[in-house]
Amino acid sequence: MTITIIPFDENCPTHIEAVTDIYDYHVTHGTASFEIEPPTSEEMEMRFSNLLMQGYPIFVAVDNSGEVVGYAYAGPHKPRMGYRFTVEDSIYVKADAARQGIGRLLLSAIINKCRQQGFTQMLAVIGDSENLASIGLHQQLGFTHIGTAENIGFKFGKPLDVVYMQLTLDYPS
Repeated sequence: MTITIIPFDENCPTHIEAVTDIYDYHVTHGTASFEIEPPTSEEMEMRFSNLLMQGYPIFVAVDNSGEVVGYAYAGPHKPRMGYRFTVEDSIYVKADAARQGIGRLLLSAIINKCRQQGFTQMLAVIGDSENLASIGLHQQLGFTHIGTAENIGFKFGKPLDVVYMQLTLDYPS
């Protein structure tokens, strides 16, 4: 399978539908996100539109048949001005396309674009300390573990940790 990473197009209905479906699966079945109810496609469209208006990158992974099989974006770490050079990444891959290198391609694209845009730090806020695939992916791309908040979330009847990882993109001038 050939995967192409392209910018998310908010004017392409198949992009928002696919992103919504992928995220819906992860909200409903996984612990990477602590959302309990999956957002609608209208809500996802609004979230992504806000990110794009603020200049944050969003990419989708498209297979050789044109199907969106994953997406990633960078967003603000915190709304205060002092955090303006720090971003958080998010990556979600279609369940039946997991562990095929798609997450690595997406995260690499986000890292490169954020470097080009002048961001200096990237944080990974990983839901569930048992999310070893995401932790491993971030480690492979140079992120370091900076802490774990234990039992900070609750989903599927159990408490969940959040793992924090950080990558220096550039040093502030």
